[in-house]
Amino acid sequence: MNRAELVDAVAKATGQTKQQVHNTMAAILHSVTGALSKGDRVMLVGFGTFERRNRKARVGVNPQDPRKKLTISAARVPAFRPGQELKNIVDGKARMPALPKSVTEGPSKSAAPAKKAKPAAKKAAPKKVAAKKPAKKIAKKAGKKRC
Repeated sequence: MNRAELVDAVAKATGQTKQQVHNTMAAILHSVTGALSKGDRVMLVGFGTFERRNRKARVGVNPQDPRKKLTISAARVPAFRPGQELKNIVDGKARMPALPKSVTEGPSKSAAPAKKAKPAAKKAAPKKVAAKKPAKKIAKKAGKKRC
């Protein structure tokens, strides 16, 4: 599943527009990336933990010429540790829980901002309709006989 397919699936499950889901997903990923770059952990209970790990510098081998040694510098890399609930669902030991009703129903009416009442629209004047000509006159003008 790629990002567009994920946006489609979440939009369908929540009843939100794809644009709303896309913006929400972008904000989540931005927040997770920012936290990891600072060295913080992002823990989502039941799903897993995103964290930054430090790799030490080491000596490697050039794959094109195995006799040459390379020095690989130290790096900070992102890592993900799945939670136990996610592990059990993927392994088939547990079933996927249903979405809460609050997700599938959308925001509650009380949480929605009050809409302003629209001013009463002015009544449009009735349009003048041209009187129709009798069918006999139209048929004579067209050169056709009426049956």
